[in-house]
Amino acid sequence: MSIISIASPLQAVLGFSLLATVAIVFKPLLTGAFRALKMAIKPSLNKEQRLARAYYRNAMTLHAMSSSNEALPPNLAAELRALSGRN
Repeated sequence: MSIISIASPLQAVLGFSLLATVAIVFKPLLTGAFRALKMAIKPSLNKEQRLARAYYRNAMTLHAMSSSNEALPPNLAAELRALSGRN
């Protein structure tokens, strides 16, 4: 075996270990940069927006329940529709 055939895999292993060491050392910095980039692309919703989305999702669930099941008694279906129409 020659030195050249041993050096190439050794360089790859050393390069990978150096990359892994840098990633471990700078993990908090990389995590923060990733979170900042994610928030710049898609900002998080405020509390009112999250509540409005939850109310809308619940209303749509109730409406789907009332309109999809024909086996429900008419008064129960009407009550579910009334509940889904409230804010």
